[in-house]
Amino acid sequence: MAPTHENPVVFVVDDDASIRASVEDLLHSVGLEVRVFASPQEFLKAKRPDAPSCLVLDVRLPEQSGLDFQRHLADTAQELPIVFVTGHGDIRMSVQAMKTGAVEFLAKPFRDQELLDAIQAALERNRTQRREATRVAELRKRFDALTPREREIMPLLILGRLNKQIAAELDVSEATVKVHRGQLMRKMQAKTLPELLRMGDSLGLSASGKPPSN
Repeated sequence: MAPTHENPVVFVVDDDASIRASVEDLLHSVGLEVRVFASPQEFLKAKRPDAPSCLVLDVRLPEQSGLDFQRHLADTAQELPIVFVTGHGDIRMSVQAMKTGAVEFLAKPFRDQELLDAIQAALERNRTQRREATRVAELRKRFDALTPREREIMPLLILGRLNKQIAAELDVSEATVKVHRGQLMRKMQAKTLPELLRMGDSLGLSASGKPPSN
């Protein structure tokens, strides 16, 4: 993984060299770091910094449409907010793009401020995604530190089971459940049961006690 840095990066994928150059000049003029590519394939081959990012993507590209590329990124769990730009857009395309998570769909020629506003919204969305991913990764570390018995008890607590019900289900004493409950609350750094429930929801914790794998 590339070193983390805080400066946001805007990626531009457009097969029109003049568009790439004009967008690059515009973003440089407001102090944004920008990297331009002629195709999705070029973009995928390039190393990307670990930084807040977004993608300015042309809808109509020779080898792969922007909408198809958007689906590819979604299928490969690459959360990168997209601002679509197009000279051939229509309502059907824009609706499809927005339904699948695009931040904005701009028709060429667009005003500079429209693009800048859309990019700032996309970068802020990515900052939020990155903060949430960091939070969930930390919760996963805490969950992995639980003992097997504590991992058995946590989903039962999330399902609303009482200590005595958990004890009966696991064939242990209620006192044992109370001890494990206290330990798992401490390890998960949950001060209250509702807080533990929110953590379990963030982890996608199932009744089996196993969060989904990455």
